Amino acid sequence: MRHLIQTSDLSKDEVLHILQKATYFLDHQSSSQNLPPNQSLHGKNIITIFFENSTRTLSSFECAIKNLGGSVTRLDVSRSSTQKGETISDTAANLNAMNPEAIIIRHQSSGAPVHLTKSVSCPIINGGDGAHAHPTQALLDLLTLRQCLGEDLSKKRVGIIGDIKSSRVANSNIELLSRFGIHITLIAPPHFLPESTKLPFTHNLSEVIDSLDAIISLRTQTERHSKQNYGSLRDYAHNFCLTKSIIRDRDIVIMHPGPVHHNIDIEDDLLKDPRCKVLQQVRNGVAIRMAVMEYFILELKEGKCINN
Repeated sequence: MRHLIQTSDLSKDEVLHILQKATYFLDHQSSSQNLPPNQSLHGKNIITIFFENSTRTLSSFECAIKNLGGSVTRLDVSRSSTQKGETISDTAANLNAMNPEAIIIRHQSSGAPVHLTKSVSCPIINGGDGAHAHPTQALLDLLTLRQCLGEDLSKKRVGIIGDIKSSRVANSNIELLSRFGIHITLIAPPHFLPESTKLPFTHNLSEVIDSLDAIISLRTQTERHSKQNYGSLRDYAHNFCLTKSIIRDRDIVIMHPGPVHHNIDIEDDLLKDPRCKVLQQVRNGVAIRMAVMEYFILELKEGKCINN
């Protein structure tokens, strides 16, 4: 049984297959022809169980499933038996007994999705676990970069700026983008950088901005901080908020996984700039998750694993 816990669970060929399928879905949706809807998941039920709040990820997974004709059962964690002390392993085993085609989980603890794989007989798809991984976000970010910079991303330079130490998005992007030859630079204050990294890093955005083809801004994840290690978010924003005065007329792609802390991560004027691809990322997220669900529910079950 294959699961999607982190980006390294997919070979490079599998990643390219998923990107190709997502691109097909995007082209199908934008076509002016009256094409019949894809009903590949008709009659199949998928369960979503999100222990952390989510807008984009949860909604886009559910839209993806429904776009493919499938049905979604959303477990309301606030009303589930986990509030009575039921373990997530017991929850997973009980959900598995209902014969879903897959279970999509988000959890505040790193490692929770892989723990659940021991209790189920269907694919577990990780919608984000703690500061560990967010594989579908990295896939949609890679698709967005290919759309903006071209399919050959080797030697392209991408900066990741913000609370990198606490970011599952950063972890997944570092692993996935590096495999496609992208040169990554980390940009953050010292307390927001991983304790050890082999990647180039800087505390000064102006030192590297001219060398970057794209920049991925991250949310400052105060909920993951054991203590406040900066004066205020405004102090942080003074040096690390992306603004029009910093970007100027540079030919650069600006991305963010959301939710955006306005005028902390990216200033409002820059969010409206055509170089900012936040909404394009959201649109790509639905297509990527459609491709992921088809691959894990249908193709792998039929033995159509893409060669490594």
